[in-house]
Amino acid sequence: MDVIVALQAEATRLKKQLDTVLHAMHLLGGGKSKSKSKTVPKRRRMSPAGKARIAAAQKARWAKVRAAKKKIA
Repeated sequence: MDVIVALQAEATRLKKQLDTVLHAMHLLGGGKSKSKSKTVPKRRRMSPAGKARIAAAQKARWAKVRAAKKKIA
């Protein structure tokens, strides 16, 4: 009988814990939604000027690495 009482107590504890987790998910927006469609967030776009700045900075970094290699060799 002792084992059955312990198992029932454990089941009650787990049910409370599950309720807590489900409530937290609901508050964070991760719960079951009524609508089936998912909204897709807008993708960020980078300007051509921004891409050019990033490309130039990367080329400068690689040039620095190559210059250091030539110095060593």
